Amino acid sequence: MELDLKEYLHIIRKRIWLIATIVVLSCLVTGLISYFYIKPQYAASTKLIVNSSYQTEGISRIDYSEVSASIMLVNTYKEIIRTPAILDKVAAQLPELQLTADEIISMVKVSAVNETQVLTITVTDYSHATAVKLVNAISNVFKTDIPQIMKVDNVTLLNQAKQEEAPFPVKPNPKMNIVIAFILSALIGVGLAFLLEYLDDTLKSEKEIEQYLGLPTLAVISRIKASDAPSNVPSKPEQKVVGESVYAGVNQ
Repeated sequence: MELDLKEYLHIIRKRIWLIATIVVLSCLVTGLISYFYIKPQYAASTKLIVNSSYQTEGISRIDYSEVSASIMLVNTYKEIIRTPAILDKVAAQLPELQLTADEIISMVKVSAVNETQVLTITVTDYSHATAVKLVNAISNVFKTDIPQIMKVDNVTLLNQAKQEEAPFPVKPNPKMNIVIAFILSALIGVGLAFLLEYLDDTLKSEKEIEQYLGLPTLAVISRIKASDAPSNVPSKPEQKVVGESVYAGVNQ
């Protein structure tokens, strides 16, 4: 038997408290974990531009073929930054951090805007001060060493990372986590409601009984509790008056 839209809505309304409970609990747990149990991480970033120039009649000019070549080499620069050739020197410059090149690599992300020579170096750490020190050191070492590695003579540091008085963590994002938890828990709650409805094979209405027996309903006797019976009618505590449905040719 296929369900129509009204029956879908009826199932959801019928088990709305189950769905609401799952959603509220999921959002509450996600919020508590995001705000109080996950250690926040902070990010610091710098921007670099790498290109080549040449001298013609004493005037520094930019060759557009060189620019195109530099754009094509951006991915190479990204990989060089994340190698021990750069990060070993960074670790040596910052011995107080007690970090190895491999540990720094896991903290570094290098990205570039499409069709540009601008590189963005981002370091993420539980300490904002550590992230700032690392990203500035990486940028300076790269600026110093890349001319020898790739034979480029024009590396410009567009901006350095600065220590903020009240840095904002990049991870976790409690609001986003709660939104995701709300959506997922709502889907799970609705799915569970339909699953319970599917597994419940009891007959719940006169219509379902008519379809099951193939007989029309003549009358319906509601379920009566013993406490609702008239006071002048003796009743036994252990007995209950149950509802009955009467059908043509059948009395149940």
